[in-house]
Amino acid sequence: MSITAEEKARVMKEFATKDGDTGSPEVQVAILTSRITTLTEHFKTHKKDNHSRRGLLKMVALRRKLLDYVKRSDEPRYKSIIQRLGIRR
Repeated sequence: MSITAEEKARVMKEFATKDGDTGSPEVQVAILTSRITTLTEHFKTHKKDNHSRRGLLKMVALRRKLLDYVKRSDEPRYKSIIQRLGIRR
């Protein structure tokens, strides 16, 4: 249910603000979004997997906190992240 190392590297390369960037909010939100999408697909076939559903809700909450932080500190950056990831807000 987790994303593969190749997928994670691709997401980090696409959203990195500089070379070797793994901790910026853009990268963190992008990785969380990828994991959330993967889990959402998992739940389409495994409807009663409530243990993983709790993890999904925690990931969504963490992504929301990161996005709130970016919105507070830099509004254009926030809008850019939302648009690039296609997250509705």
